[in-house]
Amino acid sequence: MGDLRLAILDSDSGFVRVLVKRAEDLGWHYRRLEVAPRSDDLVAMRVNALVVDLALLGPGAWDFLERVSLALPGLGIVVCTGRSSVSQRVRGLRLGADDWITKPCHPEEVLARVEAVVRRRRQTSSRAEREPLLAGELEIRADQFQAFVRGASVDLTRREFEVLELLARSRGTVLQREEIYQAVWGYAMVHGDRSVDVFVRKVRQKLERASPAWRYIHTHFGVGYRFEPERADGAGEEPLGAGADLPAAAQPGGEPPGRGAGPLRAAGDGGPAPEGPPALEGSPAEPRERELEALACG
Repeated sequence: MGDLRLAILDSDSGFVRVLVKRAEDLGWHYRRLEVAPRSDDLVAMRVNALVVDLALLGPGAWDFLERVSLALPGLGIVVCTGRSSVSQRVRGLRLGADDWITKPCHPEEVLARVEAVVRRRRQTSSRAEREPLLAGELEIRADQFQAFVRGASVDLTRREFEVLELLARSRGTVLQREEIYQAVWGYAMVHGDRSVDVFVRKVRQKLERASPAWRYIHTHFGVGYRFEPERADGAGEEPLGAGADLPAAAQPGGEPPGRGAGPLRAAGDGGPAPEGPPALEGSPAEPRERELEALACG
């Protein structure tokens, strides 16, 4: 991936020096930043990824992260910072970070994660040319990184959208957790990691709030998840051309009730039951006595 362009926002000169040297060895282009850039500046740099130490940005770090991820949905963002709490890491990932690395860390790992993020971004960019996916009440728009129900946004984060689109494009197929993690996060899942379960649960909750009459994501315990739109009442997805199931009177040119086969009667309405075909000789409709007589003769 020699055409990669990387921006680095970090005040640790020793770490940056080694990182830059390794990036040069890979043939990457880079820009070292001293202050948080504006979104327009990042666009002008035409960078593929940003490595940022949020500790450098102080209280405005979260706003910066959210603003950049919204303005540049194709930009890979890797947070590389010192010790942090679980809540901080979760918040950063939800605001738009693609990965979070805790220092001290090896520059080779940082660059490998950057490469994985960029590879995933490039795969995502090709999605913008795809047609929207329609399922149940749901419309999945890859060009907007969002899903809609009756025109209203489901309000998915970028990572949540990627999980949903992956499942939807594999409709009817059970995807293992490891497959989902590899495709969305870009590298192998660590044993015991529950990220896939967490994100699937959040996507499912948002879909059920937006479209309560439908169920879209189904769990296969011990294996993974399957996308298949089904009505919550168990009726299944209504097929196109559902009018084919209507009574003949409702079809164009259909024969009205009262002709041909005669009027329909509900069971127990007191009217005479329609005559069936005559019983064939030797059929079960003959009296039971004839069967007993045959046995006796034998």
